[in-house]
Amino acid sequence: YYCLKLPLSLLRTAQNHPMLVELKNGETYNGHLVSCDNWMNINLREVICTSRDGDRFWKIPECYVRGSNIKYLRIPDEVIDMVKDEMVKQGKSRGTGRPGRGGRGGGGGRGGHREGGSGGGGRGGSFGGRGGGRGAGGQKRNRDDSSGK
Repeated sequence: YYCLKLPLSLLRTAQNHPMLVELKNGETYNGHLVSCDNWMNINLREVICTSRDGDRFWKIPECYVRGSNIKYLRIPDEVIDMVKDEMVKQGKSRGTGRPGRGGRGGGGGRGGHREGGSGGGGRGGSFGGRGGGRGAGGQKRNRDDSSGK
């Protein structure tokens, strides 16, 4: 329905909100997000840490979690709603946004011009890459063949 922003901007919106962080080793950290950086390293405050088997708990005032150790984050719905609302506002102020791009297209690609029926575009153009046409007649020509077929 909505295309959410990238994870980092979602995390930045979640600052000062509670969240659950599960690490790859199975431990979980419940706390309020203080800050995050570009590598998704995060600082939490008022943290309750739970062991991987769930039978031990620790309450710690603050902790630092390295981004590469994070398995997943659980963020409150209100934060996700805030991001959605922000995107709707941006969409209205910008109009419809950038027109669609992509697909395989028939453009020139690598390989020069398309005059006189020379090779096709698509992915890669008339030489080198994938796809591409065979020229006007659709037949391969040998180097020695000077007949022009």
